[in-house]
Amino acid sequence: MTDPALAAALFIQFAIILAACRALGWVFARVRQPLVVAEMVAGFLLGPSFFGALLPSVHARVFPGESLHSLYVLSQIGLVLYMFSVGLEFRLDLVTQFRRRAFAVSAAGIAFPFALGGILALAMVRSGGFFTAQVRPVHAVLFVGAALSITAFPVLARIISERGIAGTTVGSLSLAAGAMDDAAAWVTFAIVLSSFTGNAALAFVAAVGAASYVAVVWLGVRRLLERLARSAEQDEALSSPVLVTVLCLLACGAWFTDAVGIHAVFGAFVLGVSVPRGVLAGQLRRAIEPLTMTLLVPLFFVYSGLNTRLLLLDSPALWAMTAIVFATACAGKGFACWGAARVTGAKPRHALAIATLMNARGMVELILVNLGRERGLITPTLFAMLVLMAIGTTVMTGPIFSAVWDGETELGVDSRLIAEHSN
Repeated sequence: MTDPALAAALFIQFAIILAACRALGWVFARVRQPLVVAEMVAGFLLGPSFFGALLPSVHARVFPGESLHSLYVLSQIGLVLYMFSVGLEFRLDLVTQFRRRAFAVSAAGIAFPFALGGILALAMVRSGGFFTAQVRPVHAVLFVGAALSITAFPVLARIISERGIAGTTVGSLSLAAGAMDDAAAWVTFAIVLSSFTGNAALAFVAAVGAASYVAVVWLGVRRLLERLARSAEQDEALSSPVLVTVLCLLACGAWFTDAVGIHAVFGAFVLGVSVPRGVLAGQLRRAIEPLTMTLLVPLFFVYSGLNTRLLLLDSPALWAMTAIVFATACAGKGFACWGAARVTGAKPRHALAIATLMNARGMVELILVNLGRERGLITPTLFAMLVLMAIGTTVMTGPIFSAVWDGETELGVDSRLIAEHSN
C-alpha cells in the first residue's frame, strides 16, 4: 500500500474503533462494567476471531497488514500518555501511611501466583505446543510466572477512578501494590529475555536502570517540575512552554525506561507521580486525557485483538488448559492478596476488595503477552489463552467488587482516615 492509502485506511480504522468502543461502552455501562472492559472486548471482536471470521475479505480491507505497525506506534503513545495521567492522580501520601500493607500485598501477589504459574509452565512444556522450540523450561517458568503475577495497573487505576475510590485507602493501596507488581514483572521479563538471548547483562541493566531513573526523577527532575508548578500557580493556567517541557520530559523518560528493558509505561508513571499536585497536575490531566482516553488507548486493545486467534483453540484439551490458566491466575492472585491484606490488619471487606482489584490484568497483561509473541517466546495458541485470561479477569473484577464493596459506608470510613492522616 502507498502512504496515502495507509493514511486513508487509518482514518477508517479510527472511525470503526471509536464507534465500536462507544457502542459497547454503552452496553457494558448498563451492567456496571467500566469502559476499559468494553474497549478490551471491542478489540477482540474487531480481530480475526470474530470480524475476521465472519467477513474475512472485508476485515482484510479494513485492517490490512501494512497498517498494523502504525496502529502499534499510536497505541504505544496512548499507553505512555495514559500512564502519565494515572501518575498525576496517584496518592503517594496514602501509600506512605500504609506502606507495610502495600508491600505485603504486593509481595504475596507476586510470589504465590508466580509459583503456581511456574508449575503450570512445566506442565505446558511437557505437553508441547505452547512455547517455541528455542524456549527452555526456565524461560517458560519465568514467563508464565510473570504473566500470572501481573496486575493490570492502568486498568486497575481506571476501574478505581470510575468507581470513585481513587482517594481511599483501598484504592491507593491497590494502586501501590499493583505498581510494585508490574515493576517486578517487567524485571522478571527482562531476566527471561536475557537468558533467552544469552545476554545476562539485560536483567542487570533493567534493574539498575529502573532504580536510577526513579532516583534521577525524584531527586533532580522533580525540582524542575516544582518550578513549573509555581509558574502554573501564578498564571492559574498551563502555558504552552510548560506543556511542551513536560511532554519532552515524558518522552525522554519513556525512551529511557524502554531502552533499559522496563517498558515505557513505567517511566511515564514515575514522572506523573513526581509532578506536584495543584494547578499544574490538574491542567496537565485536562490537556492530555480527552484524546488519549477516547482514541489512543482503544487503539492498543484493537491491536491486541488483531493478533488474537481463538480458532487455534480447536480441541477440548486446549479449552481445558485455558480454563486451568484462568483458574490458576484467579486463585493465585486472589488468595495471596487477600491473605496478605488480612495479616497486615485490613478489615475483611477491605481485604476482599483489594484482592478483587489486584486480580484484574487487562492492559499490562496484554503488553507482556504481545512482547512474548513478538520476541518468539510463546506460540499463538498460548497467546490466545493469555488474552482470554486477561479479558476474563478484568471483566469479573467489576461485578465481584460491587458485590463486596458497600460504597457509601466504606467510602465514609476511608474519607475519615484520609482526613486524619492529612492533619
